[in-house]
Amino acid sequence: MELIINGKTVTVEVEPDTPLLWVLRDHLHMTGTKFGCGMALCGACTVHVDGQPTRSCSMPVSAMAGKQITTIEGISSKAAQAVQTAWEKLDVVQCGYCQSGQIMSATALLERNPNPSDSDIDTAMGGNVCRCATYVRIRAAIKEAAKTLV
Repeated sequence: MELIINGKTVTVEVEPDTPLLWVLRDHLHMTGTKFGCGMALCGACTVHVDGQPTRSCSMPVSAMAGKQITTIEGISSKAAQAVQTAWEKLDVVQCGYCQSGQIMSATALLERNPNPSDSDIDTAMGGNVCRCATYVRIRAAIKEAAKTLV
């Protein structure tokens, strides 16, 4: 099966119902995308599929044919750079486990809405769980990143 990941076409030999997460981690050794719950509830496995945040733990690889998949290793847009800079500036990360998913969701938000309200942030980030409860810093970092985009 051919996939387009971070702008490059790759071929993998897997069962069609294999979750995209395991293709990324086990077959392509792209370990930035994390396994959290396996049920698309925590957001640790978030990647972009055709620009939309998508939970890779429950997405069968067969559904990815012809789609543009972007992982934490491949994000490089102006919004992504702003998010990553703000994350560092505001020292968002504690344990860091959920952060690639958080950054992917925040980047997708800012790419479609460079000046989000608190409600917009809540909606976009609602599916991302942080067990260290850095939600206040995550919101602040998204607002900080947004300032550089407007």
